[in-house]
Amino acid sequence: MTKKLLAGIVLLIALIAVTVKIELSSDKEADGVTVITVWESLNGPDKFIEAAGRAYEQDHPGIKIRFVNVESGASASQILLDGPAGVGPDLFAAPHDKLGELINEGVITPIEDEEEVADKVITSCKTALTYNGRMYGYPVCGETYALFYNKELISEEELPKDWNELISWCKMFNSENKGKRGFVMSVGEGYYTIIFTTANGNRLFGPTGTDTTSTYLNTYDAVVGMKVFQNLREIYDVQADDINGGNCDSEFAAGKAAMYITGLWNVANFEERGIKFGVAPLPALPGTDTPSASFSGTRAMFVSEFSDHPKEAADFAKFLISPEMQKLRFDITKVMPSISVDVDSQYMEGFLKQLEYSFPMPSIPAMNSFWDVMNNASKNIWNGLDVENELNTANSTILGNIN
Repeated sequence: MTKKLLAGIVLLIALIAVTVKIELSSDKEADGVTVITVWESLNGPDKFIEAAGRAYEQDHPGIKIRFVNVESGASASQILLDGPAGVGPDLFAAPHDKLGELINEGVITPIEDEEEVADKVITSCKTALTYNGRMYGYPVCGETYALFYNKELISEEELPKDWNELISWCKMFNSENKGKRGFVMSVGEGYYTIIFTTANGNRLFGPTGTDTTSTYLNTYDAVVGMKVFQNLREIYDVQADDINGGNCDSEFAAGKAAMYITGLWNVANFEERGIKFGVAPLPALPGTDTPSASFSGTRAMFVSEFSDHPKEAADFAKFLISPEMQKLRFDITKVMPSISVDVDSQYMEGFLKQLEYSFPMPSIPAMNSFWDVMNNASKNIWNGLDVENELNTANSTILGNIN
């Protein structure tokens, strides 16, 4: 290799390095303007961040909000790679059940304006983002699910008060309406099937969601409740592997199901299909007279520990929970606001009633072990395996993974 050629290669490498450095730094600063990079999901949240960013920039001429697509379900793992490398976000969205993992990994810090934010947001969001007595992240929306019902197939007065009533009503409906079902749900998702374990205050990982000595999935109340879940097979006789959220959505959207457990995220879908529907709390479990308890979730914006502009990022996050921005987010995404604010929705009352009986998904790192195990246990129980054995196995497997 000639000296001239070698010098040319060295120069080329140097130019590439300079270019990369410029591109990376341009995400942080551009012509004296501070760039705040925000990770969020597509299909609605992206449009909200972009619109909120434009509104924020009008009053903060020294700030530029830059949206980057990283889905909220993937951000907790992606930040571990991109944050230390200096190419991560200043602010990122993640579900609250990732909170313990994010804290343990040292990628987020408690919010500085905790009292102000805690007073502003709804209780379920505050609880969901509180860990060891400190609040982390700015909640941009809440969620839970409830019982959707097709008003042309079942009236509000006919809605079952408990699960046994639901089974009885569906047996009659199914026999009289060929090609339609009285009830559908995604039976292989622990996110939904957890409701059957919650009678008499039984809660995943205990009353506070932090007890890792037991999952509380195999208690007496959980076993009784999951037997009720298994009995639903009488009126929804389909193998678990052939049921998922997608085909349940399709059946309800096509007017082929009278009742369906889902969330606010499906409202626009069903409205577009012309379905006349309502939203009500879930039926009660045996031995209780209140709706079954559902998981509640909180989507939060977390300031990255690796941000060069944490104060500016936190200020934009706080802007996202202002009344104007919460109304805007609802208009775009149709999800539940994280603060008390009036929105134009005839369905919100049903969700708010169910929210009274919901509990935040535990946010301890042990939740990483819950999902696959509970999904599998739910499928096996639905397909006829012994309830108590499946729940004992789920409990021991999750605790084993924790240890």
